[in-house]
Amino acid sequence: MNTPKRRLALAGIISFSLLAAACSEDKKEATTTTAAGASTTAAPAGDSSTSAAPSGSAKDSSADAPDLSKISASIIGSGATFPKAFYDEAIAELASEAPDLKLEYGGGGSGKGRSDLQTKVVDFAGTDSVVKDEDKPKFTGGDFVYVPTVIAPITLSFNVSGIDKLQLSADTIAKIFQAEITKWDDAAIAADNPGAKLPSTNIVVAHRADGLGTTDNFTKFLDAAAGPSASGVWKLGKGSEVEWPATTQGADGNSGVAQIVKSTDGAIGYIDLSDAKENGLKFASVKNKAGKFVEPTLEATTAAAEGATIKDDLTFFLGWADGDAAYPIAAQTWIIAYTKQDDAKKAEAIRGFLTYLLTTGQDMAEEIDYAPLPAELAKKALDNIAKIGA
Repeated sequence: MNTPKRRLALAGIISFSLLAAACSEDKKEATTTTAAGASTTAAPAGDSSTSAAPSGSAKDSSADAPDLSKISASIIGSGATFPKAFYDEAIAELASEAPDLKLEYGGGGSGKGRSDLQTKVVDFAGTDSVVKDEDKPKFTGGDFVYVPTVIAPITLSFNVSGIDKLQLSADTIAKIFQAEITKWDDAAIAADNPGAKLPSTNIVVAHRADGLGTTDNFTKFLDAAAGPSASGVWKLGKGSEVEWPATTQGADGNSGVAQIVKSTDGAIGYIDLSDAKENGLKFASVKNKAGKFVEPTLEATTAAAEGATIKDDLTFFLGWADGDAAYPIAAQTWIIAYTKQDDAKKAEAIRGFLTYLLTTGQDMAEEIDYAPLPAELAKKALDNIAKIGA
């Protein structure tokens, strides 16, 4: 398989138009609630809340999927940058199977994706977090479904001369991002890294400046692990937008945060694994709920997903999961689309693209630093895709 960068070049040659993507927050739809941050609308078929099963293939559940070779339509999406590399790769691969499908996925973040879908500027939106109840009436196309696509860790990437390995607990992370810890040789960091020689370098905190799902998932982790119901150290709350200290630096997109970290000695920022690796960054091991320092690997992300509570609308939250092997800042992402489309060909195209992501696309996920969905969840996602029609 070609690299993601090669894929982007191919996609520009063939009939696909690829736009830059950005990240965001939100999600929406369904009937029941059980996991952190769900929503409501049309409840997916089947049971209520369930735990995620081990990863596997959902291809057997896609017998009624559209014939990709016969799809002739143009569809546009925008939103989350967290899954950008996965979508770009899948779009490029899909080109040979659906030559008459014109597909664009533009960025701007989860918030932009949701906003664009609300007024039907786009046909589908990428989002890393759930749609808030108060925002649901803004969606002029009616009911929509959540289609989870992949899961991945959010890294705490750092660039500190003299430090190659780093361990951080939730309380220490909270103090760093609240600018209460300003030097790398602070006692709290030293306590997390016994025996390490830490420099007195100033800490430069990098965060997302746009409204996005990566911030939402990162702050939800901090709120759960060090917020009012835990140690009480984290005081900035949770959501796609928080009031960061004035001494911190903001950037658009995961790639923007990665660039700050890469170019600044003493910097640290929260970045998805794909962008962190693309920029050659180092990332910390994070102390999980079981008290273990865990690296942000795909295996540790899958471990976090194994015990996740899945709501009827297929919303869930992977952060601060139980289990010795679980990485505590694992994150999820969805594509949302209206169940009632104005055009039958567009409805077929959306179903075809989403089905591809949930079947063939899952096989390429790990090669670009995403973990595939647990098999049971992928099958339920295909059921949601089947609800999209004209």
